[in-house]
Amino acid sequence: MKEKEMKGIRVEDFFNGLHDELKLDLVAGHSGMKRRIKVAEMNRPGLALTGFFKYFARNRVQILGKVEISYLKEMTVSLRKKRIKELFDQKIPAIIIARRYVPPQELIDEANNQDIPVFRSSVVTMHMVNLATIFLENCFARTTVINGEFVEVFGVGVLILGDSGVGKSECALGLVERGHRLISDDAVNVRTLSGNILIGSGDEHTKHHMEIRGLGIINVQTLFGAGCVRKEREIDMVVTLEEWASHKDYERLGIDDLKYSIFDVELPHIIIPVKPGRDIGLLIEVAALNHRLKGMGYHSARDFNEQLINRMRDDKKNMKSSSVIR
Repeated sequence: MKEKEMKGIRVEDFFNGLHDELKLDLVAGHSGMKRRIKVAEMNRPGLALTGFFKYFARNRVQILGKVEISYLKEMTVSLRKKRIKELFDQKIPAIIIARRYVPPQELIDEANNQDIPVFRSSVVTMHMVNLATIFLENCFARTTVINGEFVEVFGVGVLILGDSGVGKSECALGLVERGHRLISDDAVNVRTLSGNILIGSGDEHTKHHMEIRGLGIINVQTLFGAGCVRKEREIDMVVTLEEWASHKDYERLGIDDLKYSIFDVELPHIIIPVKPGRDIGLLIEVAALNHRLKGMGYHSARDFNEQLINRMRDDKKNMKSSSVIR
């Protein structure tokens, strides 16, 4: 499992990635496109424009909307120039002006003076903040590649792991044949979202393809239709396939839930021993359905255990009552 972390992106990459979506135009600070954005969040510098910089988020891209532009225009020229210079002195990475508002000339001059890019966008402020934040979260997300299969079974994202040759690809192919969806074969790209959500996807060049020993490379989308593939989804649980070992004690009750950790995010984990005659695809289907039941608050193994305990308590009470009567 190889991990890669983003340490920041250039303003130039931010501009290229959101140019079409946010309809961005560069209006000042052309020489500052190599500046780096180091935080996956946006900031509206309302308080900063009043002169309060104690807790100012200087590492974020700054957004100027209707309120900020109107406030600047109501200032005297000298005060406006002072506030704008104080803002740019914080060495912010860039500024975006929403709704195509025309920025004050003092802002353009200071941006060119300090080489800090200023963009204009036709998108409304809050929508722009949402789109830019999502883009930055994806850029800054911790990523890794895990060897395994990733399928969606009954709406549950199941990551299938195991040693080479244990039958992961054959199992995934069997699930696709039953109407479930393939997301990735062999190499699963995993990234974090909002810190505790794991998103799995396939490689752009090998998507929808599978390598099956004895058959070679097959195109799942061509064979089974577009409904049997998916680009990405959240990982909900992990299933590990391993060769059956007669000396090993496998889980038979399911009362204690195992966990599998990726980026410190703990996922439900099931270990399934593989041997001839076992329908592994069926077992994974049942595991996915059971996972959905647990999500709705019903744990079948624990419920069954509670029933047994209550039954034993009732039998014990009946035995005591019977002995008293005698």
